[in-house]
Amino acid sequence: MSLGAVSTLLHDGIWEVLVLASPLLISALTVGLVVAILQATTSIQEQTLTFVPKVIAILLILGFLGGWMFARLGDYTIRLFQMIPDMAR
Repeated sequence: MSLGAVSTLLHDGIWEVLVLASPLLISALTVGLVVAILQATTSIQEQTLTFVPKVIAILLILGFLGGWMFARLGDYTIRLFQMIPDMAR
């Protein structure tokens, strides 16, 4: 296996992680920002207040995009397993 193939494999793996994690991270960041703005305007300084809305947002995103995420991860895994015979040469 050449250095270019290893580099491509690592690049593809990092890209898959970014694509699959970004919807969850963006939703958690957005909900956290909205709750922080609400806390700042109402002077409520409860640290645990952001936890429940973030969990709900992440579960909603997983409900909407979970099938796509698992299908994409499955396709990537199949591609990796198909590359195994080429790596053995």
